[in-house]
Amino acid sequence: MVISTFPEDSTDTATDNQRGATLLIVWHSRTGAARQMAEAARQGAMDIFEELEVGPQTRCILSQAAETTPDQMLQASAYLFCCPENLASMSGAMKEFFDTCYYPVLDRIAGLPYALMVSAGTDGAGAVRQMQRICTGWRLREVAEPLLIRSGAQTPEAILAPKRVQETDLDACRTMGATLAALIA
Repeated sequence: MVISTFPEDSTDTATDNQRGATLLIVWHSRTGAARQMAEAARQGAMDIFEELEVGPQTRCILSQAAETTPDQMLQASAYLFCCPENLASMSGAMKEFFDTCYYPVLDRIAGLPYALMVSAGTDGAGAVRQMQRICTGWRLREVAEPLLIRSGAQTPEAILAPKRVQETDLDACRTMGATLAALIA
């Protein structure tokens, strides 16, 4: 699912000058937590765009990892990567996204800002390290500390159960989206 949130009638055929700035939020979720986090970040970005009264060419795109293309990466001005940690690693779908997009955009997105958000049971550091290494290879510029949202799940049942992210954590996700949006607005 790719959701272009601002403006609704944007086209992919715009020239760079017409395109404006784009925040691309790439996410994957198994139990709903990372999706809630990505959606909250999108809301934070949209709030900043509205507050700053940016033009209609400035937008935020929320894109599932499995559907994100190298072309979307090349059109973006900043990135937010959001996924769960599974077995001390980023989720497989997020890894597939990085595998698919890595070489087509290598040396073409260097210097652009990015941030990370990870949903985890009790850790999350493994997924953060993996994504940071990939972003270092792309020579992206980390502009915020990674945001780890921990559910405390430790049993198989709790780990696999649908999650509901606490409002205070969603506020932190909104702040992350707002931070990236303010950088490109």
